[in-house]
Amino acid sequence: MTDLFTATELARMQFAFTVSAHIIFPAFTIGLASYLAVLEGLWLWTGEDRYMRVFQYWKTIFAVVFGMGVVSGIVMSYQFGTNWSVFADMTGPILGPLMGYEVLSAFFLEAGFLGVMLFGMKRVGPRLHFLATLMVAVGTLFSAFWILSVNSWMQTPAGYGINEAGQFVPTDWVAAIFNPSFPYRLVHMVLAAYLTTAFVVGAVGAWHLLKDRTDKAARTMFSMAMWMALIVAPLQVVAGDFHGLNTLEHQPAKVAAMEGHYETHQGAPLILFGIPDDEAEETRFALEIPNLGSLILTHEWDGEVRGLTAFPKEDRPPAEIVFWSFRIMVALGFAMVGIGLWSAWSRFRRTLYDASMLHRMSVLMGPSGFLAVLAGWVTTEVGRQPWTVQGLLRTADSTSPIEAAAVGASLIAFIVVYFTVFGAGTFYVIRLMGKRPGGEDANSDAEKRGVVRAAGLGSGASILDTPSKHQSA
Repeated sequence: MTDLFTATELARMQFAFTVSAHIIFPAFTIGLASYLAVLEGLWLWTGEDRYMRVFQYWKTIFAVVFGMGVVSGIVMSYQFGTNWSVFADMTGPILGPLMGYEVLSAFFLEAGFLGVMLFGMKRVGPRLHFLATLMVAVGTLFSAFWILSVNSWMQTPAGYGINEAGQFVPTDWVAAIFNPSFPYRLVHMVLAAYLTTAFVVGAVGAWHLLKDRTDKAARTMFSMAMWMALIVAPLQVVAGDFHGLNTLEHQPAKVAAMEGHYETHQGAPLILFGIPDDEAEETRFALEIPNLGSLILTHEWDGEVRGLTAFPKEDRPPAEIVFWSFRIMVALGFAMVGIGLWSAWSRFRRTLYDASMLHRMSVLMGPSGFLAVLAGWVTTEVGRQPWTVQGLLRTADSTSPIEAAAVGASLIAFIVVYFTVFGAGTFYVIRLMGKRPGGEDANSDAEKRGVVRAAGLGSGASILDTPSKHQSA
C-alpha cells in the first residue's frame, strides 16, 4: 500500500473512511431526535397509545445509533493531531473554539438529557420527560450548527487574519461563524437528515405493513414518514438550488467539476451523463440539453458558466469523481420527491396502507438518505480539493511529518475495527427494526396510570381513558 500511495493520500483515505462511517449516524440521529419529540408531543396532546408505542420503538434504536455516532466522532478528532497536525496548528485559533462550542453547547445538552429521555419517564413524569426529549432534539441541531460552521469556514473562509506564525486567527467571530456558505449548508444538511430519517422510518413501517396492514403503529410510522417526504423532499430541491448558486459564486471550480464542464460556456448545456476525462480535458459521450445548465446555475438562458480550463491545473478538483457523486445525490433526491408524490396520490385514493407496490418501493428506498448524504459529502469535500482551506491552505501542505507506512497501518486497523464494531451495531439495529412495532409496549396500561398519578395529571384514570384532562394538563 505504501508503495502505491503517499502519506498524504493515505491520510486522506483514512479521514474519508472515518468521516464516511461517522456521518451516517448523526444524519440519522438529528432527524430521529426531532421525530421522537414530535411523537411524544402528539402522545401528550392526544393521549393516543399508538404514538407512545412508536416512540418507545424508535427510542431504543436512537440510543444505539447515538452511541455509535459518539464513538465514531471521537476518532476523527484524534486524526487532527496524528495525520493533520499542520492543518490543526494553522486553523486551530478559529476551528478549535468552534468545535469546543459544539461540545459545550450541543454535546452537553444531548448527554445531559439523554439519560432522562431513555430512563426517566416514571421518575420525572410526562411533561418533564417531554422537555428532556426536546432538549436532546435541540442538542442535535446545535451540533449540526457548529460542525457545519466549521466545515463551511473551510469552504468559504471569512472573518480571519493571519498572524506572524502563519496561523489563521479570528478578526470577526460573527463573520467566521456565519461565513458565506454556512446558511445554505446548514439548511441543506438538516433537511437531508430529516429525509434520511423519514425514509428509514418509512421503510420500517412499510416492511411491517407488508406483513400486517392493520398494525396501527406501522401505519402511524408510514403515514408520518410519507408526509415528511412529500413536504421536505421538494424543499430540499429548492434549498439545493440556492446552495448551488452560492457555490457558483464562491467555488466556481467545484461547480465546473460537478457539471462536467471543461470549457467556459455562454449558455452552458446541462450534461445529464458522460465520462469526464481530466487528462483530455473533455467529457466524453456527453448527453446534453442545450442552455439548461446556464438556466439552472445562473437563472439566465445565456449565463456564463466557467469551465475547469479557466483555472490552473493544480487548482482543479477531480471532475471524474465529483461529476458522478453529484449525479447520484441529485438522482436520489428526485426519487424521494417521486415517492412523496406517489404517497400523496395513494393517500388521496385512500389506499396508502394497501398499496403494496408503494410499500415495497419504500423498503428499497430505506437506505437512500444515507447514500445521498454520502454522495453529497463526497461532492462537497472532493470538490474543494486541492485545498483544506479554500484558496489559502493546500491539502498537501496540511499533513503531519509522518511516514506512509504508519498511516497505512492505522488505516488498515481502522477498517478492521470499524467493520467489526459498527457492523455488529448496525446488524443489531436492523434486528431491532425487524421487531413488530405494534407488539406489547414496554409501558403497560397499568404503568401509564402510575405515570399519570405521579405527574398529577389524573386521579386513578389512565391517559387513554381521559384524553381531555390529559390535554388540559
